[in-house]
Amino acid sequence: MKKTLIAMGVLGAFSSLAFAASNVTLYGVIEEGVMVSKAKHKDTTVQMKSGFDQGPRWGIKGVEDLGNGYNVGFILEQGFSADTGAEGTAGKAFNRESFMYVNGGFGKLGVGRTGALSSGAQSNQILTGWALGTGYMMSAWNSMTTGTLRMDNAVAYNTPSFDGFSLHAMYSNGIVEDTAKWSENNHYYGIGAKYQANAIRSSLIFEAIDNKGAAADVYPASSANKRVFLINYGLEYNLGSWTPMFAYQWFNQDEGKKTHQFGLSAKVGVAGGDVLVGGRYLFGHDESVTTGTDKVRAWNVGAAYVYPLSKRTAIKAYAGYADSSKAWADKPDTSYNGYAVILGLRHSF
Repeated sequence: MKKTLIAMGVLGAFSSLAFAASNVTLYGVIEEGVMVSKAKHKDTTVQMKSGFDQGPRWGIKGVEDLGNGYNVGFILEQGFSADTGAEGTAGKAFNRESFMYVNGGFGKLGVGRTGALSSGAQSNQILTGWALGTGYMMSAWNSMTTGTLRMDNAVAYNTPSFDGFSLHAMYSNGIVEDTAKWSENNHYYGIGAKYQANAIRSSLIFEAIDNKGAAADVYPASSANKRVFLINYGLEYNLGSWTPMFAYQWFNQDEGKKTHQFGLSAKVGVAGGDVLVGGRYLFGHDESVTTGTDKVRAWNVGAAYVYPLSKRTAIKAYAGYADSSKAWADKPDTSYNGYAVILGLRHSF
């Protein structure tokens, strides 16, 4: 009888622990492939490519119910290189996201490190309109302008959804650091609107980066102390077997790039998997170049096929080609001039 009571007590303790931890989840993604690529004026290379679409990561997320419709949650996410095991960013334990939030009838308010509204990365982004997203190498939507931006010291808020509409705002008190006085930190400002109902997904985002701080901390780092302004608009319409998409971007940086970018893409169900295909065109000026003209032109086409072997594992294939003219005609970077072909595997847990 005594042993039975002890056993019941132990089982009860484990049951309580399981219940207490039931809202905490360990998750992750591992993705790696073989890539053949050639940039203009460079040799053809064959290499292992970690995270050519989805960056490898592991994370912990959890939610606690506070009652009356309120809850507190967190996301801690660390990136790494699948082919070397190296951490995503040296010195950061959770370089992809370190975010805590409160959710309720007022909306969602959170603080920490997270991705910008148009980054295509992390829990606060709302970018729409481009089937290939911000992955897939040269076909990444921001590959020729902003790249994918994650920020420290961020505050993010979004309203509840009203008939499919929601408003989103974000501010960073220091993209890398906020230890200097306010006027010497690099600040990010973002505001956007998202619509998602029935077959339509759409977003409109305005962002600014003042780059007030030291050159080592600015973003983009190649244009120190120059302000950045950015507008992104995206529209998707789900027709069932396929989803056509349209995207537009206006990018303006003082003494840097001033460009317009248009993209047409689609997601199509084929043979049990998804085909992602897109083409885009960019034109404008790049005042940072010294080739005698600052006019730039660029176009890119890309296609990917994702075939699920199970709910967690998929084979991925991608091919892309880019070509530029004017001041970017000889730029030795596959995002501007060159091609890439990739075959790989993704597993999530």
